[in-house]
Amino acid sequence: MTTYKEINGANIEVVASDPSNPVEGQIWFNTTNNVVKGLFNDTAGSWSTGGALNTGRYGGASAGIQTAAFFAGGQKAPGLANETELYNGTNWTEVNNINTSRRYFPGVGTTTAGLIFNGTPPDTGKTESYNGTNWTEVNDLNTARRGSAGAGTNTAALGFGGYAPPGQFKNETELWNGTNWTEVNNLNTGRSYLAGAGTQTAALAFGGSASGNDKNETEVWNGTNWTEVNNLNTARSKPGSAGTQTSALAFGGSADGLTAATETWNGTNWTNVANMATARSLVGGAGASNTSGLVFGGDPVGPTGALTEEWNVGLATVTFTDA
Repeated sequence: MTTYKEINGANIEVVASDPSNPVEGQIWFNTTNNVVKGLFNDTAGSWSTGGALNTGRYGGASAGIQTAAFFAGGQKAPGLANETELYNGTNWTEVNNINTSRRYFPGVGTTTAGLIFNGTPPDTGKTESYNGTNWTEVNDLNTARRGSAGAGTNTAALGFGGYAPPGQFKNETELWNGTNWTEVNNLNTGRSYLAGAGTQTAALAFGGSASGNDKNETEVWNGTNWTEVNNLNTARSKPGSAGTQTSALAFGGSADGLTAATETWNGTNWTNVANMATARSLVGGAGASNTSGLVFGGDPVGPTGALTEEWNVGLATVTFTDA
């Protein structure tokens, strides 16, 4: 059998972590993950394997970009999680815990300036701010709820949607100015377990559920009002998200069962693209645009709950597996 060295005149590089600046066509063996990887051009976009979480879980808060993301809290086996982990583009590292263990709540911001809010049990409006080292409790939202979504930064955030028993699918939107939450104009469609992306003045809300029905509605926020725009192709609740109001990703979730479906948003329409390798819901998500994303964790909480996948369009790191 012909070897890689015989074809290319070089051995495969053996490294403990992925190269920081690989070039197109470069191949290496990652001894930490025990996989062969390479960098290739993929204009359609694809998911590849990333480093696994230290604590598998679902329904936690997440934010950041593909090479610098955080995942806080959630549901683990057994019990609620207060763990926080940071992703550096290759591996997850445990850092200081959040103050209040909870699940079904959003995060916004970055790994050095993050914000988390809402969650359950019990349904809460608790908000915590992250400075890159510690989480600090700050002022609560006006409406306690679970399954809400968020957008923005830790000094200029937006929280919207969610659920509060008995049977209240929330359309309330609240604005965070770095100190206090203020109620502003509502979503057009009240729902829980929806996803969000973007900024405080240019946000995107999509998916979710209400009264047992998965939703495909998408709404955009202009800083004052929500406007309904074109729907997702697959109605789903509990999806992950990444990106901005004009360049977003929707992935995973529940759509008559767990789904691996991924859609990309260009500011006008949603387009179906390559599925994740593993179907799951209540995932964490991060990413700057619809060309570079990250999904991690998810329900079920077993082995699935620790998996990480990276989305790339253009030059992408590909993980080779046995045929």
